[in-house]
Amino acid sequence: MDGMTRTLPATGLSSAEAASLLAANGPNSVARPHKRHLVAQIGAQLADPLVSLLLVAAIVTSLLGDWTDTLVIVLVVTLNTAIGVAQQSRADRAIAALDDLTAPTARVVRDGTDQTVPAAELVDGDLVRVEAGDVVPADLALGEAFRCRVDESALTGESLPVVRAAGNELLAGTVLVTGRATGRVVRSGGDSAMGRIAALVADTGPRTTPLQRRIARLGRVLGAAAVLLCAVVFAVGVGSGTPVLTMGLIAVSLVVAAVPESLPAVVTLALALGAARMARHRAIPRGLHAVETLGSVTVIASDKTGTLTQGRMAVQSAYADIDEHTVDGVGYRPGGTIVPTPTPALLALARAGVLCSDATVAAPGPDRPEWTAVGDPMEAALIAFASRCGLDPEAVRAIAPRVAEQPFDQDTRRMTTVHDTASGFLTVCKGAPEAVLTGPVVEATDDVGRALDEAARMADAGLRVIAVASAVTTTCPDPAAPRGLSVLGVVGIGDPLRGNAVGVAETFDRAGIRLILITGDHPGTASAIAARIGIWAPGDTVGTGDHPEQAHDTHVFARTRPEQKLDIIAALQKTGHVVAMTGDGVNDAPALRRADIGIAMGGGTEVARQAADLVLVDDNLETVAAAVGEGRRVYDNIRRFLRYGLAGGTAEILVMLLGPLLGMAVPLLPAQILWINLLTHGLPGVALGAEPAEKDVLRRPPRAPDEQILGDGLWRGILILGSLLTAATLTAGVLAEAQGWPWQSVVFVTLGFSQLGLAVAVRARRPWRLNLGLPAAVALSAAAQIAAVTLPPLRTLLGTAALSSAQLGFCAAVGAVPAVILWITRKVRET
Repeated sequence: MDGMTRTLPATGLSSAEAASLLAANGPNSVARPHKRHLVAQIGAQLADPLVSLLLVAAIVTSLLGDWTDTLVIVLVVTLNTAIGVAQQSRADRAIAALDDLTAPTARVVRDGTDQTVPAAELVDGDLVRVEAGDVVPADLALGEAFRCRVDESALTGESLPVVRAAGNELLAGTVLVTGRATGRVVRSGGDSAMGRIAALVADTGPRTTPLQRRIARLGRVLGAAAVLLCAVVFAVGVGSGTPVLTMGLIAVSLVVAAVPESLPAVVTLALALGAARMARHRAIPRGLHAVETLGSVTVIASDKTGTLTQGRMAVQSAYADIDEHTVDGVGYRPGGTIVPTPTPALLALARAGVLCSDATVAAPGPDRPEWTAVGDPMEAALIAFASRCGLDPEAVRAIAPRVAEQPFDQDTRRMTTVHDTASGFLTVCKGAPEAVLTGPVVEATDDVGRALDEAARMADAGLRVIAVASAVTTTCPDPAAPRGLSVLGVVGIGDPLRGNAVGVAETFDRAGIRLILITGDHPGTASAIAARIGIWAPGDTVGTGDHPEQAHDTHVFARTRPEQKLDIIAALQKTGHVVAMTGDGVNDAPALRRADIGIAMGGGTEVARQAADLVLVDDNLETVAAAVGEGRRVYDNIRRFLRYGLAGGTAEILVMLLGPLLGMAVPLLPAQILWINLLTHGLPGVALGAEPAEKDVLRRPPRAPDEQILGDGLWRGILILGSLLTAATLTAGVLAEAQGWPWQSVVFVTLGFSQLGLAVAVRARRPWRLNLGLPAAVALSAAAQIAAVTLPPLRTLLGTAALSSAQLGFCAAVGAVPAVILWITRKVRET
C-alpha cells in the first residue's frame, strides 16, 4: 500500500520570476506548424488543376497574340486566387482561435498562492499540482506524492498504470490515474518528453474532414464529366466552322466555369466559421470534423449529474438506527433544517460521511456568488449535511486524522478510510448499498435488511443512495479489504433537474435524436430521473452495462461502469447510429474517443477534454442542441452552394451545346464565360455559406450517415434548375436575334442575371434582413454585369456590345424567371 511522501516545501516562483523565464525560454508548448507564407498560399491556389488549365490557356493566347483573352484569363485567375487566399486565411484564423479556447490549463503555486494558468505559461522551476484526471503539463520532479499512479501509455505504450513517488519524475503528456502530486518543472516545451517525441513527427497541418474528402472526390468526378461535355461542345463548334483556337479557349473556359473550383475553400470556411459560432454558444469543437458530424447525430448518450441536473447535490433523506430524517437545505450552503431533530445515530452517520470524504465546500467570494463544491459534488453534499446536523467538518477531521485509505474504485463501488482516534482505529466505508451492505464488509442482520429497504425507497424517489458502515479496532486494518463493519445508515442525495432538462429532451425528440441516460446510479434512481425528463415510462426497460445489446430500444442504463460505455456505443454504431457521448472522468476517455462525437464537460478532467471532440463550457446539454443545429446549418449551406454553383455550370455547358442548334454559332466568348464564373462563384457563393439556419433545422430527422453530398434529390434539383437557366438564356437569345439586338451580349447578361437571381431564390427560408451579405453580394455582382456592357473598356475586354436600358430590363426580366419559378415551387411545398 503506497502512502504519502512529502519532501517539497509549498512555495513557488514569484510572478515576476515566471514572466522573466517565460520571456527568456519561450512557452511550454510543442511548436505548431509554421504558418504558410503568402507565396505558399498563392501557390496552393494556383496548383488547382482547373486553375492550372486556365494558366495554360493564357500562355497559348499570349503566344498567338490574343491579348484581350489573355488579359481576361489573368484577371479571372488573379481575382479567384485572391478570394481563395482570403477565405483560407479567415478559416485558419477561426481554427487558431478554437485552439486557444481549448488550450489546457495547469494549477501552479506562485507568489505563495495556488493559481490556474494556461499550461503554455509554465516555466522551469514552477511548482505544479496535479490530481487524478489531469494530463501532466510538463516534466515534473516530484516532491510530494500520494497514491500516485500514472498512465504512461501515450509515451511508452505500456497499458498498465505505474506507481510514482517523491523523487520520481512525471513526464509531460502522461495522465494521473489516481492520487495527487506536487512537483517542480524540470523540462518544458520542446525539451519535455512529449515535446521531444513531437519533434520527431512531421506535422502536416490539420487533417481534412470526411466531408472535405467527399467534396474533393466530387470535384474530380465533376471535372472529368465537364471535360467530356466540353469536348463535345468543342467538336460541335469546330464542326460548325468555328476556328479551332476559339473553340479550344471556349472549351477550357467551360471546364473552369462548370466546376465550382472555389468549393473546397468555401467548405473549409463554412466549417471553420460554424465552429466559431458553436464556440460562441459555449460549445467548443476541437476539430472541424465535429461540426459536420454533429449534423447527423442520431443518438446522444448522456450522463446525469451536472448535464441533465444542476450538479448541486444535497442530502434530502437520511436513515440511521430505524429513524428516517428529512433534510432541507439549498445546495452546499451549511444552513438548513432536519426533521426530526438529529439523534446520536444520525450524528454518527454524518460524522462518518465527513471522515470518508475528500471534498470541502467553499464560501461565497468575489469570483463565486454561492457556496460551491471543491472536489466531488456528492462528497461535498455530505459535508453540507454534517453542517446542517450542527457539526464542524474541519473539527471532525482534526480529531480523527486519516492514517490509511482505499480510494473509490469503479469495480468495488466503495471508498474506505482508517482514522486514529482516542478509542482506537476507526474504519469507515461508504459507497453503493449493494457494495457496502454485503458480506464480508458487514454481516447480514436485521439492521442491514432495514437499511437496504430504505435504500430502495430512496432510489425509487430518484435519489442517489450512499450506505455507510464503520468499526473500531485496536490495530490498523487494511482499508483495501474492509470486513466486520456495522451499519451506520444510508443517505439519499438529490440533484435538481436543470430548468431546461425537459425542454432539451423534447428538442432532441423533435430533431429525430434519441436521448439515452447512462449513469452509475441505482436503477430506481435512474428511472425516476428519466421519467421526470420524459424519456422513460413505467414498464420501459432499464438496461445495465452488462447487456449493451439492449441499446437499440432502451433509453436508460443504470449501474453502468465507464468502460461498459464502449460496449453500448459499439452496439449503437453496429445498428447504424451516429453516437454522441458525454463524459467528464478519466475512465470516460476511451468512450469519448470511440463515439462519433465525444462531448466533455468543461468542469471535468483534462484527460476527458483532450479526448473529446466537443467541450461544453457550461456543462449544459441544451448547448449540444444548439451545436447540432449549427452543424446542420453548415451542411445545408454547403449543399445550397452546390445547388447554386452546379446549376449555373450546367446551364453554361448546355447553352454552349444547344446554342448552335438554334442558330447561335458561338453563344458566349471565352472571356464572357470566365467573367460570369467570376461574378457568380465569387462573393454570392461565399455569402450563401453564411445563410441562417432553416426554421425547421431542429424539427426534422438527421441526415443518413451514408448520404452522399448530392444525395436526397440534390442531383435532380441541380439538373432541373440548370435546365431552367438554360431555357431562359436561350429564349432571351432567340428573341434578341429576332429583334436585331446584339444577341450574344443579351445571352451573356441574361445568363449572369439568372444565376444571381438563383442565389437569392435558393437562400434559407428566412427574412431578407438576416443575411445582409447575400443581397449586397448579388447587387455588387449585378452592377459588375451591367458594367460589362455599358463601360467601353470592359466592352472591349469582354467583346460585348452596348445594351440600352430597355434591353437590360428585358435581360433582367427573363433572367428572373427561373428564380420566380423556384420561389413559387418552394411556397407551394411549404403550404
